[in-house]
Amino acid sequence: MKIKFLGAHNIESENTRLATILIDGILSLDASALTSSLSFQNQRELKAVLITHHHYDHIRDIPALAMNLYLSNRSIDIYATVPTIAAIKTYLLNDDTYPKFFERPSGNPVIRFNTVIPGQAFRIDDYDIVPVAVIHSIPATGYQITSGEGKTIFYTGDTGKGLDGVWENISPQLLIIELTAPNKYEQAVGNGAKHMTPSLLHTELSSFKRMRGYLPRVMLVHMNPLEEPEIAAEIEKVAGDLQASITLAHEGQSLTL
Repeated sequence: MKIKFLGAHNIESENTRLATILIDGILSLDASALTSSLSFQNQRELKAVLITHHHYDHIRDIPALAMNLYLSNRSIDIYATVPTIAAIKTYLLNDDTYPKFFERPSGNPVIRFNTVIPGQAFRIDDYDIVPVAVIHSIPATGYQITSGEGKTIFYTGDTGKGLDGVWENISPQLLIIELTAPNKYEQAVGNGAKHMTPSLLHTELSSFKRMRGYLPRVMLVHMNPLEEPEIAAEIEKVAGDLQASITLAHEGQSLTL
């Protein structure tokens, strides 16, 4: 399984893009760095996009991707929960902001929406997908993806603390989890917006290890790049304490499981 981080942050600049992960060149986890990171040919090779939730920084590129595929006479499957699909249709693909590409062209629309129900596994080609509800300010879903070769990752998307119910249902070799801000913002992002800080991550990973008997390799996305040096220093302490591999992802980074 080849994994490429098209975007790894929560705000965008010349050097940072919004969190989006590409699997084997054909599956995308979230959709906010697709058109700015992939050539037209690479976009045409995509088979499916798995959306975690409908906050803008996770769905932004859907209209632009749809337009590019429309002009290339291509289609794509988008997997998401009912609330997320409804938000995309209402606010993005509404024939006002952008065309209803889930209806156009008639008979063979560019976008085929597929409804995801947390806890109900499904299959895309040779990949087994398990959607699992995570903790966030709106309904959100993480995805465990297992390739035909038996390689498994889990991507949380945006999530906060209290993940014991998630850990019960996954067993990845690689955990891609969000971490938004350093510990000084724990009250605001942890209890309010329901995101992760290094200290909250320490608690959740300790719980994973206690419940599952191991810790997978951990990679972090959704960082605030303005706070990244402080985040990195705090994560180094967490990794040392847990004797775990925990690293901050960056744009363009690739790895193979």
